[in-house]
Formats: sequence, C-alpha cells, structure tokens
Amino acid sequence: MIKLDIINEVVNKTGITKTKAELAVETVFGSMKRSLAKGDRIELRGFGVFNVRPRKTGIGRNPRTGAEVSIPPGKAVRFKPGKELQAID
Repeated sequence: MIKLDIINEVVNKTGITKTKAELAVETVFGSMKRSLAKGDRIELRGFGVFNVRPRKTGIGRNPRTGAEVSIPPGKAVRFKPGKELQAID
C-alpha cells in the first residue's frame, strides 16, 4: 500500500474530495515526521508505537575495495506493532 492508496481509502470511506483527503493525509504524516524529528514517541492504540532510538557506531566494508569504513552513530525510527496488529493472521 502506498500513500495514494491511503488517500483513495479516505475518499471512499468519508466521501470528501480527493484534494481534502490528500491534505488530511499529508497533515497527519507531516505531524508524525515533526514529532519523530523532535525525538517524541508516537503511540497509536491498536496499531503500534513509533519511537526514535540511537544507533551504535559500526564498521562496514566498501564492496568494491573491501576496505573498512567507519559508520557514525545516528538515530533510527523503530516500530513496535500493537497486540491487535500482531493478532492479524
């Protein structure tokens, strides 16, 4: 499923125009991005939890030369599904 599928689903379920549905979906995703950028936790009951966690420093390899490359520490978004989402078979 892509963002356009979500927008079309909103249009079909609510009957609002596609432009308004697109604005609503973009607003939700933008709000989530800003929240995660600040390091906040996003909890959607019945769906799951998004949070930002630190990523360790690592050592990788350049596939062409085989030389070791240092990977700097950073942050990564993690998702933990809720119980209702895990129960889907």
